[in-house]
Amino acid sequence: MQEKLKQIASRIRELRDILQIAPQEMAKTLGIEPSEYERFETGTVDIPVGILYQIAQRCDVELSSLLTGEEPRLHGYCLTRAGKGVSVNRRHAYGYQALAANFRDKQAEPFLVTVDPHTHPADGHSALNSHPGQEFDYVLEGTLQITLGTHELVLEAGDSLFFDSGVPHGMKALNGQNAKFLALIL
Repeated sequence: MQEKLKQIASRIRELRDILQIAPQEMAKTLGIEPSEYERFETGTVDIPVGILYQIAQRCDVELSSLLTGEEPRLHGYCLTRAGKGVSVNRRHAYGYQALAANFRDKQAEPFLVTVDPHTHPADGHSALNSHPGQEFDYVLEGTLQITLGTHELVLEAGDSLFFDSGVPHGMKALNGQNAKFLALIL
């Protein structure tokens, strides 16, 4: 995973250089401190998917270009077989599979997300992140606790949530079992 992180960081740095975007400008666009952005570009810390999505939008590339180094080519449809989505392990507690990585000019990013109940900090709180836009989450299996700002919601299989993803949010699997959900970032 560390090698993948370094490759993604390198692609971001090279793309930013090519587009002549100063690191401070990119940090401001992302709403983070320049020092935090620098850690992303050096590959020393995990980059949240929401931040990767924002970087891709700012640089006018597909998210999959940052993740894989290849431009998506499909435009009529994109079929992703079960278990074959592009793996995006950006955060320790979450496993992401990009479900439309090869589709060009997407207006949303669909992911299958698996949350491991055993990887949260000792205090039991999930790390919060935020990103511009909106998000739709549909729970496929397990029980998922979603922290959304000051609210804590518990979703079971079949439940869904649509929210402003600029609000700090985080997910935690309950009952000692993985939770899987479909996330659509708009």
